Amino acid sequence: METVLVWVGLGFLFLILTNLAFFDVLRRDFGSKGKKALWGIIALIPFIGCILYVTIGMRLGRRLPPETTT
Repeated sequence: METVLVWVGLGFLFLILTNLAFFDVLRRDFGSKGKKALWGIIALIPFIGCILYVTIGMRLGRRLPPETTT
């Protein structure tokens, strides 16, 4: 039973990290839509994708300024 809880906990952790990485891709500018789509797909790869994005992809994209509505 304890082993199952560990695996479920790890799965939930990677689910949260994957979602955070994917939504961060949406908020960044990578220079082209193709590169942004590629990093979005990479971020959705189970387990390894979010780790790759955090270690490599976050440095390549720049954060978009918040939109102002007037």
